[in-house]
Amino acid sequence: MTRLLRLFVLLGLLFAASAATAQDGRVQRTERIAAELVAMSQWAAPGSTAIVAVRQDIEPAWHTYWRNPGDSGGATTLTWTLPEGAEAGGIVWPLPERQRLSGLMNYGYSGQVYLPVPVEIPAGARPGTTLALSVRALFLVCSAEMCVPDELTLTLELPVREGAAPLDPRHGAAIQTLLETAPRPAGIEARVALENGVLTLSAAGGPLAGRDPGPSYFFPFEGGVIDHPAPQSGSWGPQGLTLRMQAGGGVRGGGLQGPVAGVLSTAHGAWEVTAEPGPVLTGTSGSGDLAPAEDQPPTTEAATRVEWAGFVQAALFALLGGLILNLMPCVFPILAMKAAALTASAHDPAHARRDGLAFLAGVLATFLVLAGVLLALRAAGEAVGWGFQLQSPAVTAGLALLMLAVALNLSGVFHVGAGLQGAGSGPLARLPGGLGAFFTGALAVVVAAPCTAPFMAFALGAALLMPWPMALAVFLMLGLGLALPFVVVSLTPGLLSRLPRPGPWMERLKGLLAFPMYGTALWLAWVFSRQTGADALALLFAAGLTLALGAWLIGGGQAERAHGRRGVLHWIAGAAALLVAAAALVMAASVPVPEAGADAAAPEGALASSAWSPTAVEAARASGRPVLVNFTADWCVTCKINERSALGSATVAAAMEAADAVYLVGDWTRRDDAITAELQRHGRSGVPLYLLYAPGAAEPRILPQLLTEGVVVDALKDVRP
Repeated sequence: MTRLLRLFVLLGLLFAASAATAQDGRVQRTERIAAELVAMSQWAAPGSTAIVAVRQDIEPAWHTYWRNPGDSGGATTLTWTLPEGAEAGGIVWPLPERQRLSGLMNYGYSGQVYLPVPVEIPAGARPGTTLALSVRALFLVCSAEMCVPDELTLTLELPVREGAAPLDPRHGAAIQTLLETAPRPAGIEARVALENGVLTLSAAGGPLAGRDPGPSYFFPFEGGVIDHPAPQSGSWGPQGLTLRMQAGGGVRGGGLQGPVAGVLSTAHGAWEVTAEPGPVLTGTSGSGDLAPAEDQPPTTEAATRVEWAGFVQAALFALLGGLILNLMPCVFPILAMKAAALTASAHDPAHARRDGLAFLAGVLATFLVLAGVLLALRAAGEAVGWGFQLQSPAVTAGLALLMLAVALNLSGVFHVGAGLQGAGSGPLARLPGGLGAFFTGALAVVVAAPCTAPFMAFALGAALLMPWPMALAVFLMLGLGLALPFVVVSLTPGLLSRLPRPGPWMERLKGLLAFPMYGTALWLAWVFSRQTGADALALLFAAGLTLALGAWLIGGGQAERAHGRRGVLHWIAGAAALLVAAAALVMAASVPVPEAGADAAAPEGALASSAWSPTAVEAARASGRPVLVNFTADWCVTCKINERSALGSATVAAAMEAADAVYLVGDWTRRDDAITAELQRHGRSGVPLYLLYAPGAAEPRILPQLLTEGVVVDALKDVRP
């Protein structure tokens, strides 16, 4: 009996002890990460500062990111819901790992990591009660080839008691150690100077004085300050150290605009420093060279398998996306011209094979150039995505005039090259032989830039996070898909023999094909007007008019020469008109681009909308209403078709009203880094992107890129409150 009584007493004591301990919320999991909200101490006293932490348990071959993610990725963000009077501070960031992947360098975490946050406990909190803490944590969890945004809501019941609290037995010691070793200011004086693309950081005093710092590395708080993958070298002296780093794109382009802040890591610790512009501090060199800082171990075998599996998947999706791209409306004009040209050369299989392969080469070369520019801009810290070139009014205006020139050529106003082989091709494509087919392929890619076909979104989104050789290979697979139907036909005699024989109908077809090109030119002019305004559009019209005049005069000179006359006046007048057109184009492109307004106008004929912003999404979700987000652009043909056929219908409007849904539009016609970041967060590199947030759901549902009334209505039925 006595033993039984002792057992009950012991169980009671254990129960009381456990009740006095901070109650961790349930661990939340995805396939990539497990997370929970934990406390450093067993309870919190009224009016004190409690330390809680988001504990991450990251799966092998995956990682999350520091406050500056490096060359790719995104920092973990925390959105708190706290009792009245409580207030959360910023994350105390542990020293990150340097994660090198091919030509990229990222800063982040793997395995288990704690992100501590100080929370001010209200003085009026009553002892004996608990405080319900909740945080919505958004982790960008990445492997070697892809990133997935995982949003988890974590909770913690924190007991309130008087007096100093002991450490939590599970997590307290680990959090305390992290706080003791986390980078913080330590009385270090620092200076930074920029010369010939090299940043020289000198730091002296505090814990740096009087000893060899060992392997040292500087982590800037902001991206674009340094070239992250480049090695850092330097020397040390009696007062501190000097580090030499390659400047990043932000500094190379604009110079040092102020102090540079970050974390200086050495063999003896890591400290926050703020380096003011100035000369190298004395006593920071002369004693020896710094040992190089080593990166994290190379990718594990499991990560390598994941990397290659993701690459193969992205490459296959890119191939499918390229094939489907042939069916997208923005590519129709060029592909129709190429089909006519292929028909014209069907009588000569050797020429057809040459033209098919040249067309493929033009497509692949242009995709390679576009991908290279895009990846280079990304590496320099720019927020860009697929179709980024059409966010530039100058590029849009130039393409509008190019399409006009193509149309004038097809209409017979002037000629470049001659013969049936060039029938139905653009001005560059009508150059003799395979060179014309090459430029037709290049033109097809330029015109395809506004389109994002199904399967392309995943492929390009993954490619922009891969090492650059893999990324370029994915873009080349996209180009292969675009060119593949024409290459197959050109290399297959049986298919060539089924094409109609050339004849007078080819000239009539060539004239007919001019009109889609006129339409494309007008559409690009409309996009240009949306990007700039009426004054710039008037200048573009003047450039188009003088271009047409110049083309007509040159065509007259060609006719004179065909009749044995030189036609010098035609050629001189035509050249002068083209110079005037070029000047008008430069003036149109130089008109200042107006700032984006706070409110985005709803697409014409579509649902009434408000401008997208993270704040607008959160406000709508906080009210318990479904949210439909449309990321669009005026130059995105697929977007406009969806807005007219699906989102603009009365049926969808009625479904939106029945669901009490909010409609937000993110306009990407002009560059918008916030929209670019949101596209990346959902694994996309371009528009369209349609997100549907259901009340209470942590993540939105991504709707198909090609919308129908039925798809939208069915999705809205699923999210009705």
